[in-house]
Amino acid sequence: MAQGQIRKALSGYYYVYQDGGLIQCRGRGVFRNRGESPLVGDIVDYTKEGESDGYVMKIYPRKNELVRPPIANIDQAILVFSVKEPAFNTILLDRFLVVLESFSVQPILCLTKMDLLTDEENEQLKPYIDDYQKIGYTVLTTYKDDASLVQRLSPILENKVSVLAGQSGVGKSTLLNTLIPALDLKTDAISQSLGRGKHTTRHVELIEVCGGLLADTPGFSSFEFETIEKEELTACFPEFLRLSEGCKFRGCLHTKEPKCAVKEALETGEIRPYRYEHYEQILQEIMDRKPRY
Repeated sequence: MAQGQIRKALSGYYYVYQDGGLIQCRGRGVFRNRGESPLVGDIVDYTKEGESDGYVMKIYPRKNELVRPPIANIDQAILVFSVKEPAFNTILLDRFLVVLESFSVQPILCLTKMDLLTDEENEQLKPYIDDYQKIGYTVLTTYKDDASLVQRLSPILENKVSVLAGQSGVGKSTLLNTLIPALDLKTDAISQSLGRGKHTTRHVELIEVCGGLLADTPGFSSFEFETIEKEELTACFPEFLRLSEGCKFRGCLHTKEPKCAVKEALETGEIRPYRYEHYEQILQEIMDRKPRY
């Protein structure tokens, strides 16, 4: 029995990394019987059958897992957002952030296409960048042919399991081209190598980049907050969470309750109005959700 990490899942096989190579494994029937399924990112015990085949025998406890795409034990997500074409969208960004916070995945914001902004648009964007940095998020800005990007991203990616997320058209493929020049891939070839090809079986794969592991996340664009309860939403807004200890009532939802520290901070400008509006919108969605039985 040996221990390794699943780096790729494809057509019922799990490719376990150990000692610089991949072992093609099947999952044991016991997982199916328990309704469990090994995921990319899992640390597992496996047995070898021959040189490069084997069976996954045990899955170690996960620190987190995403359903779409199916991947486990993620440290951080690089959220790629363009500032123009398509325009920067704070509600979409906050929805991404809430989902990541709920899964205990650290978000890193990467704002692309900065070179397309006029001076005036640049000035309008700056307060938003300041806001997210004050909340505690790392914000990287990048532009066309940005030679410094790899240098800036390398220490962030090193020794971490990262996922790449963002809408189409925001510059994810350009970012991947910059990070993995050895592949020298065209956009659609990158898509295929990372499981996003139009005519390939979609799969999730962790690839080695900058001393860490990176997965593209083709399915990570759905924002149902189905796993978040209304009382848990505060924890997905870090600046709300810090202040909520000052609320009079435990479990305060920061809407109609008296002596709410979050609403007081909204009035003093410590919390930005658009963040509070997005909190209210998402809270309403959670409260309107049909009960699950």
